[in-house]
Amino acid sequence: MEASEKQVKTMRILLAFPRGFCAGVNMAIETVETALQRFGTPLYVFHEIVHNQHVVQTFSNRGVIFVNDIDEVPPGSVLVFSAHGVSPEVREKARQRQLRTIDATCPLVTKVHREVRRFADQGYTIFLIGHAGHDEVIGTLGEAPHAIRLIQSVAEAETVEVPDPDKVAYTTQTTLSILDAAQIVARLRERFPKLVGPAKDDICYATQNRQEAVLAIAPQCDVFLVVGSQNSSNSRRLAEIAASTGIPAYLVDGPQEIDLAWFAGKETVGLTAGASAPEHLVQECIRLLQEKFGATVEEVFLREEHVHFPLPAELRLVPSH
Repeated sequence: MEASEKQVKTMRILLAFPRGFCAGVNMAIETVETALQRFGTPLYVFHEIVHNQHVVQTFSNRGVIFVNDIDEVPPGSVLVFSAHGVSPEVREKARQRQLRTIDATCPLVTKVHREVRRFADQGYTIFLIGHAGHDEVIGTLGEAPHAIRLIQSVAEAETVEVPDPDKVAYTTQTTLSILDAAQIVARLRERFPKLVGPAKDDICYATQNRQEAVLAIAPQCDVFLVVGSQNSSNSRRLAEIAASTGIPAYLVDGPQEIDLAWFAGKETVGLTAGASAPEHLVQECIRLLQEKFGATVEEVFLREEHVHFPLPAELRLVPSH
């Protein structure tokens, strides 16, 4: 009992700021909200609008239908493209089915697509650093499949072959670990000295800020919690980065996935949220730790974020009813 009371007095939560929704996720969710108001249901979304189970389920409960194949969408329907972007092939299929499309692709993903097209048009072989099967990577690969080599690790950077070693470029998935991507780029640069890259880093500002906040907090922590879904690339990276500092780190969708045994004997808990995780889930996790351990909360401030993306043009140009 005494040990329990001692823990109640000493547990503290170091809460990362910034955390949670980024500008691209805010825009994508607002896009679906606005499309529901304008067009009603059924409203179709190609892939999950953002990689968060709570967000997807909430929209599903309101009549939004998430599909992984354009053929699942009845001709003439309203279809939203997710924040992760789509390939030109998907856009063409949507045109053929005469779908009314609304493009909620994050502008930072669109930037990567433009880079790929530019490099491909100039005859470069493009190294796309990212994770196979991720929606964003699938869409980017579709821009120039003949010219792209997907690189997932330093090991793959060691062995990849290209037609012309002097004509190579790279881009990256926007949600990678900054450190992992830098290691891969460094190895590619050693092998291909004439490697060219984007004018500005492709890993998005929000991904970088959230990773830097974890790195700032984790050395002070005994355990780390990341709120986010398992299929969220940026959330998984946050948990991996926290774990890389030598402490246990757990990725949870919400308080229902928390195991109280994780906190036995732990005094300081780091807490953040991936860029697609709603803030109310963070607050629910905090309440659980306050109820069970009497935890106090200290917000650790890294920097402000003032990025805002407008709604897609398709919605800005449609008058409200």
